[in-house]
Amino acid sequence: MKKFFLLVVLFVMMVPSYSSAAEGIKWYSLKEGMEKAKQEKKPTIVDFWYGEGCPRCARMQKNIYGDPLISKKIVDDFIPIKIDLTKALTEEEEALGNKYEYKHECLLLFLDHNGEVLSDTGGKRLCFMDSLDPEWFVSYLDMVSRSYKRK
Repeated sequence: MKKFFLLVVLFVMMVPSYSSAAEGIKWYSLKEGMEKAKQEKKPTIVDFWYGEGCPRCARMQKNIYGDPLISKKIVDDFIPIKIDLTKALTEEEEALGNKYEYKHECLLLFLDHNGEVLSDTGGKRLCFMDSLDPEWFVSYLDMVSRSYKRK
């Protein structure tokens, strides 16, 4: 009986953290997100996206952002920024996209709190244009978070 009670208590304690992640990621504009990143000294994830009708965006929403574990990691360790490519871009958004040669296509960037693109341990730029495997993405988020905290 004690084991059952302990399991129930653990389950009840875990539900709020997963349910808040399941509610979704609070996305920021580029300006808001970069200000928040500077204040909190956190890296950012910047997603240039089209949303409805874009196969890449639909896969990212379903398989990455809709996953409670990934959503929680993003909310806890990063400042999420979404740039809607269906609307007119601000001067800053256009400049950021051009800096990384986005050509008005979907693009996922990992930036430090100063707006510079992060590199992985092998020195590769952390930019993606297509869908990602959720398991790989979780390990990637962990790697970025660990390396960022060491700076």
